Amino acid sequence: MSVPYARPYAEVIGDPIAQSKSPAIHGFWLKKLGIEADYRATCVNAAGLEAYLAERRADPDWRGCNVTMPHKQAIMPLLDRLEPLAKRVGAVNTVVKAADGKLVGRNTDVAGFIEPLTERFRQQHYFRMARIIGTGGAARAVVAGLANQGFTLVIAGRNPEKARVLLDELDPGGEHHVAALDHFASPTDFPFDDREGCCDLIVNASPLGMHGQPPLAFDWSHAPPDSIAYDVVTDPVQTDFLSNARDAGFETVDGLSMLIGQAAAAFTHFFGVEPPRQHDSELRERLVV
Repeated sequence: MSVPYARPYAEVIGDPIAQSKSPAIHGFWLKKLGIEADYRATCVNAAGLEAYLAERRADPDWRGCNVTMPHKQAIMPLLDRLEPLAKRVGAVNTVVKAADGKLVGRNTDVAGFIEPLTERFRQQHYFRMARIIGTGGAARAVVAGLANQGFTLVIAGRNPEKARVLLDELDPGGEHHVAALDHFASPTDFPFDDREGCCDLIVNASPLGMHGQPPLAFDWSHAPPDSIAYDVVTDPVQTDFLSNARDAGFETVDGLSMLIGQAAAAFTHFFGVEPPRQHDSELRERLVV
């Protein structure tokens, strides 16, 4: 483990961690606000997770950490408390040291995912439906957030049974559906009904399309008219999934939207102030370089 900082700091942990954009985001906000604090990335493997928390618990300068793969679920039993949303989602992406020294697990992924859709969700809709690709940690946040917004969900994964378990766990009373991942890969001639007054989302909540991962095969004939395509992948920011959606005439939301949104909620927990979101355009330019 590294030597503790001599001033307040937070960090992101995971394995691997070099690809994380979180230090650039939080560092940008700290500099804009003139706050004398730091944010860094620390590689923590599964075997070292408990020791890492024990060391940071004793460090008076440590304010908390963001948590990425593969620790979002493994870290939960090692914490003192879980906020209700993190407990419901079954994943923690932010750990905060409370005033009493206890480590509190939070989930800011849900808020980050919903943020770019907030204005759309303020509208009244006759029907809301989302097709979600993936059954992992990101999908859990997406499912929890959209179920709370009144969506009927269709989850597609390599293992449809895992998708069903996820739905039964997160929204057991909902009328949701599951599908095999390859269901959306081939064209369909399904005659969509009138979608006026409806809200439809197509969400890639899987790593497919990320650098080093296989591409996501999705045929856009499966998307109802006026759907919004949302990809949580951030490397690359402009994925083939989003490019193909735009070519097919659909509105898109990229993974930086969710990443910045969840980071903003975590930043406030770590440093006690809200980040300067008026500079989001400048921040985005730095993140895509």
